[in-house]
Amino acid sequence: MGEVWISAADGCDMIRADAIVILRLDKTGRLTAQLRDEAKVNVTLLEGSSGGGHPPADFHRELIRMIAELADSSGAHLIRARHENDEWRWGGESL
Repeated sequence: MGEVWISAADGCDMIRADAIVILRLDKTGRLTAQLRDEAKVNVTLLEGSSGGGHPPADFHRELIRMIAELADSSGAHLIRARHENDEWRWGGESL
């Protein structure tokens, strides 16, 4: 089983996908992940839109699908949100 990591909004932090217990996508487009720990730490994966358009309403579900696909592969992978040509998508790369 492969390891899947997700790049946080700041691009400096990476979160292991298997540490996430809850994903929240609010009306502003901000996507946060609550981590599996006693402190219930929340990490921002996507800041939301400041003029670039909101991600689609199912963007967090697309992330879950991508995690599931990459978890079945070998090796380690990094996923990050991309906003290109007015379209939001998740992109993955091998580590």
